[in-house]
Amino acid sequence: MNLRIVSRNIGIALLLNAIFMFLSAGVSAYYGVDESFSPLLLSGIITSVVALFPLIFVSKPGEINVREGLIIVVFSWILSCLFGMLPYILYGGEFSIINSWYESVSGYTTTGATILTDVEALPRGLLFWRSSTHWLGGMGVVLFMLLILPTMSTSRMKLSKFEISSLSKDNFRFRAHQTVRVISTVYVGLTVTEIILLMLAGMDMFDATCHSFGTIATGGFSTRNLSVAAFDSVWIDIIIMVFMMLSGMHFGLLYSAAAGRPSSLVRSPIIRYYVTAIIIGGLLVSMNIYFSDIEKDLSQALRYGFFQVISVGTTTGFANADSSLWPGFSVLLITFFTIQCACSGSTSGGMKVDRVWIFFKSFKSQILKQIHPNAVIPVKVGEHTVDKETVSSVTLFIVVYMAIIFFVALLLTLMGVEIIDAFSGSAANMGNVGPGFGAVGSLGNYSSIPALGKFLLSIEMLLGRVEIYSLILMVIIFRRR
Repeated sequence: MNLRIVSRNIGIALLLNAIFMFLSAGVSAYYGVDESFSPLLLSGIITSVVALFPLIFVSKPGEINVREGLIIVVFSWILSCLFGMLPYILYGGEFSIINSWYESVSGYTTTGATILTDVEALPRGLLFWRSSTHWLGGMGVVLFMLLILPTMSTSRMKLSKFEISSLSKDNFRFRAHQTVRVISTVYVGLTVTEIILLMLAGMDMFDATCHSFGTIATGGFSTRNLSVAAFDSVWIDIIIMVFMMLSGMHFGLLYSAAAGRPSSLVRSPIIRYYVTAIIIGGLLVSMNIYFSDIEKDLSQALRYGFFQVISVGTTTGFANADSSLWPGFSVLLITFFTIQCACSGSTSGGMKVDRVWIFFKSFKSQILKQIHPNAVIPVKVGEHTVDKETVSSVTLFIVVYMAIIFFVALLLTLMGVEIIDAFSGSAANMGNVGPGFGAVGSLGNYSSIPALGKFLLSIEMLLGRVEIYSLILMVIIFRRR
């Protein structure tokens, strides 16, 4: 392993974090130099010094191999989370070391779960930093890093190999050096557009920016204790719902649609399934809370039902109602979307609808083979045949994914956590969704979870964000060394 290559590229990733720390300090200064100015400025200085050291003193390396690409990606995530703790630790308040770690990991992995009991007590500079970690993590610290690397297609793709889900690569019909540009163009374009629309709907620029960062990154950190419900605006809810749906779609397909090929979205069976599932789920939940007299007005039931299903189904985690109070049918249906999540190639974390689609198609194929033993029945996604290796990998991933959720939930119950909090919290953190049910529900927080439980949940967030295999492969590499 070439340590020069690894250290220099991780240095670039940390430098990007330092830039956003300085930007957050600038926000603090703009709003009257609040209490977060010094912690953010000092954190930015520390992070930039550490980041610049290998860039200045380590000679420029050559090409990156696959092993080095994996290590750069994983350590860029972990070190970003570690240095992202600094503003919280230096600020103090509710931010103990474990709480700072949890909040930092939750931000970068775009989970949006929080330990804060009073979000509105934070100064604006720190609120902007929380949202910035979402925006950095949404597109991926590593993909941001690739934007400023020299144009070396092989190096770029060896790094993005582990950052872009393997399921999404078939939908990128671009040359290697264009892939990062496609993702960044869609990402920035959606963010700017939503900021403008939210401001037109009544938000000030600060809230509009922070909530757009959270929406496009499918994160969920809000500047308000009641999340989006605090604004009580139909138009704000609609705008956020639309952009949550878009952010849960494959960015390559969105780029193609914006470039004049909208049929690419319609032709994709994954997108059709994703949209159909959200519509059916939203209608079922809305009707359930309406006929259960949770919401007596049908339009309000539709507004709250669809918002919660879209928010959870895209792993965003914003809330405009307390879904923990809803009937068991709605809770279980929302739990399904918590586990399924959105499309590969988007900013969504978790299992991904692509895997669920392939799993069901594989199941259908196996049933047909029982009826026609000699028939060759391929598993297809649209016009593309999925090879047996991919089908096996998908099945294994789902089994391991569900096993991790169950195992962490089991450990949480041993720590005295209520079973609804333990299971829903484990599923929500593994899926990078954020809110579960009970005390950790849509208008709750994770402050009551024991320190060890918060650490386990933070590991789940990382596993969900890098899709399990990257962390496992890194452990294998270091064990062999």
